[in-house]
Amino acid sequence: RYIGDWSSDVCSSDLYDKFKKLNFNFNFLNLSYKDVGIDLGTANILVTLKGKGIILNEPSVVAIDNVTGQIVATGVEAKEMLGRTPEKISAIRPMKDGVIADFTATRLLLKNIVKKVCKKYNIVRLRAVVGVPSGITEVEERAVEEAILQAGAKEVYLIEEPVAAAIGANMGISEPSGNIIVDIGGGTTEVAVISLGGIVVSNSIRIAGDEIDEAIVNYIKKELDLAIGQTTAEEIKMKIGCAKPLMTKETMEIRGRDLNTGLPRNIEINSEQIEEAMKEPINDIVEIVKMTLEKTPPELSSDVMEKGIILAGGGALIRNLDKLISEKTGIPVIIADNPLNCVVKGCEKTLDDLEKLKTILANSRRNK
Repeated sequence: RYIGDWSSDVCSSDLYDKFKKLNFNFNFLNLSYKDVGIDLGTANILVTLKGKGIILNEPSVVAIDNVTGQIVATGVEAKEMLGRTPEKISAIRPMKDGVIADFTATRLLLKNIVKKVCKKYNIVRLRAVVGVPSGITEVEERAVEEAILQAGAKEVYLIEEPVAAAIGANMGISEPSGNIIVDIGGGTTEVAVISLGGIVVSNSIRIAGDEIDEAIVNYIKKELDLAIGQTTAEEIKMKIGCAKPLMTKETMEIRGRDLNTGLPRNIEINSEQIEEAMKEPINDIVEIVKMTLEKTPPELSSDVMEKGIILAGGGALIRNLDKLISEKTGIPVIIADNPLNCVVKGCEKTLDDLEKLKTILANSRRNK
């Protein structure tokens, strides 16, 4: 039952000791906000809690019972169900191209995550900064905002992913000089030139990790007559994927369904084949970087030439991608420390000085 504003000062010492023995939680008396940063990625959702660092990193997958509408599983457990569920269960990725594709599934996923975080860390009032693609529409922006609010947050602020990634990569974005960041996520590639705390030039394309996985699936289907799933394609990309030839050709054995016989078949593939499979989406990413550089004011171009291009996001881990971009642009390319965590780290740092950085937020209004 409701206890009221009790503490050791107003309760008798005996009563207070009894509650302590029962592990009674007095944290509900603290109604101040707890700040979380959320990278609402197509491939993974990362959550950071102020003062605790990253407290959750799960695949953006949810499994839902089609009969009851209830969550069966989320994260790693749900990802393992992809392509393996019976008719009554749907395992889906509710985020597509960096934005919400299935609002109901996203709301259920976020509600589950927020509930899990609040329960573990005794959070009563939640305030969130969420990373969103720079090319997001107002409708998509409202959908993200509403999903986080319905999940239990009291205040939601949105920050463009390239800005968050730049902050997370420790780039001096408030200085009067040009900084360029390329954030290659699961659904979008974001390229932005940032100066004085704002985006000067930016481009966003919905070609990134997922498109590269799809290109691998299509190549193996067309060239090797083998059907594989997205999960296998992602594993291939991570193990032997490359943007330029490796010093030593690497091989990997995979299993799929033979398109001629319909039976399972094992084959061996190599890094040269996967480089060819990935060529088209990789070239699209390189072109969007070049396009952004072409639009950059001359004063900032010299800064970019001196400082180099910073690569962030999961795509930054594709081997030799940094070398390819450098070769095509003539500018040094540096992979950020912990590129997978740059956006969520940027959200966390924004929370540390929210009032000062409020001008860079995509939505400056406060949600009650």
